[in-house]
Amino acid sequence: MDAQITKADGQLFDPIAMEVFSNRLLSITEDMGNRLVRASFSPNIKERKDCSVAMFDAKGRLIAQAAHIPMHLGSLSGGVETVLGKYGIENVRDGDAFICNDSYLAGGTHAPDITIVTPIFWGGVCRFFAANIGHHSDVGGTYPGSVSPTARTVFEEGIRIPLVRIVREGELDMGMMTLLAENSREPADRVADLKVQIAANDRGAQLMLELVRQLGIDAVQQSIEDILSYTARRLRNRVAALKDGTGSHTAYLDDDGFGGDPVAIKATLIVDGDNLTVDFAGSGPQCRGSYNMPESAMRASVYYVVKTMLDPELMANEGMFDAISIKLPEGTITNPTFPAAVGMRSNTAQRVSASVIGAFSHFLPRERVMAASNDAMPAMVFSGRSRRRAGTYVYVETIGGGAGARFGHDGADGTHVHITNSSNLPAEALENEYPLVVDEYSLITDSGGAGTWRGGMGIARQIRALDDETFCYASSEGTIIPADGVFGGGKGAVAHIIRDRGTAAEQEIPANQPRLVLAAGQSVRVETPGGGGFGPAETRDVAAIAADLRAGRVTPSAVRAAYGEAKAVQAEQMLL
Repeated sequence: MDAQITKADGQLFDPIAMEVFSNRLLSITEDMGNRLVRASFSPNIKERKDCSVAMFDAKGRLIAQAAHIPMHLGSLSGGVETVLGKYGIENVRDGDAFICNDSYLAGGTHAPDITIVTPIFWGGVCRFFAANIGHHSDVGGTYPGSVSPTARTVFEEGIRIPLVRIVREGELDMGMMTLLAENSREPADRVADLKVQIAANDRGAQLMLELVRQLGIDAVQQSIEDILSYTARRLRNRVAALKDGTGSHTAYLDDDGFGGDPVAIKATLIVDGDNLTVDFAGSGPQCRGSYNMPESAMRASVYYVVKTMLDPELMANEGMFDAISIKLPEGTITNPTFPAAVGMRSNTAQRVSASVIGAFSHFLPRERVMAASNDAMPAMVFSGRSRRRAGTYVYVETIGGGAGARFGHDGADGTHVHITNSSNLPAEALENEYPLVVDEYSLITDSGGAGTWRGGMGIARQIRALDDETFCYASSEGTIIPADGVFGGGKGAVAHIIRDRGTAAEQEIPANQPRLVLAAGQSVRVETPGGGGFGPAETRDVAAIAADLRAGRVTPSAVRAAYGEAKAVQAEQMLL
């Protein structure tokens, strides 16, 4: 923490006191998140940890967010802002809790992400809000999983929940709960997980009130003001350290959900003193399919990148937003008009992150530039008749890929990047819960871009159905456009989706085919993109090449093609 940053009145911030207090706030959100994960019923939250929690003050300002899913910040902030905008602070009551998910009515990012917001009262006055979000595996809509690239409107993507009270002064509205649950293919899971989300906020409220009892409300509120001011000042200092000027970068989606040309996402960074503007003028028109980005998701993605590129240790709170202006032209993929579908917005958010990261390369030294990562959110959805209970199961999985290389470091293999941060669902848990078998779960040889430092490897995940009439949907960006290397580094491998691999019926299928019906014994395989390399391949250290050969990350033929015969021979001799 910077020790010499001063307050507006010229006084120095106390770095030790703020570090202690900020970690106390973070411990509250981490406790909320841990309880949400441990107590949840569905594997999507319990195993994959596709959830987030945060604490806000009575003005709707973010004061602490647990280290979960970066893009969830958009939905969490949107939910709290909607409570204040729709009801007003004077009309919330102690014991209330609010629920929402809609992108246009409640600041959400897509229908499966359901937000719970709970006001926290002290002395009869609302002082804070606890908020959490869980990705629910199904909330209705045309297809299981409530996401389809070919959806044209939000009405095809599941139940729309405007901001409504789900708990009124301590009394759970079971009529509302039943309405929401019965619009899902897994009603029992929805009820169980929503009750856990409500309870997780109650735990946050309990811990926040304990902090107030210990320190006093005036001291807590003053400490919050200091932290927000410190964060804002610190980020402005980071921006001011950059050279003034403009830099742009354009990333591309493979298509808009219905094939056709790639869709541009252009980010232009303008640095003017300690102010940073991020302008998305020049981005493609809103998509026919569901790759459109709600405003809340756009803002969360930009804030994530700015923090990552300028100050990774910066506290995630409202102070981050002070120095950043974001321009989102209406009617583009970065700011669609109602009722454009938004279910696949995570893939677009990855490309948004890539475009902003690329634009930062105009301002940062070579040592801080990063090659493109897989910049996608590959996903698989399976659904069919449950063997464990009456009704339908819906299995949802997002899959990692290769990260981009950077100065001095190969890219990480098989990892989520940017705005996604969920865990994988272990094969054992998947096979125990669903009538599915994981045939393969591995890293993909030769998928990382060559370079002085190699790009990260993609993942292969192949799943086989055990029952007839099994619905499957698989998708990935980067099936056409690979991850770029930087400073002469090679491109990463593209993604592939393959049906019945290894059989006579093997077939590569389009990434945006929303519905497959599998018979027992049939499989679908997703191979995710690799990351780009950094620097020219001819300067890669021979020992690093030999280590890659020993670990099976690359094949001898790929080494010869990328690094030349002489280095290939040297590397192979090191293995003898």
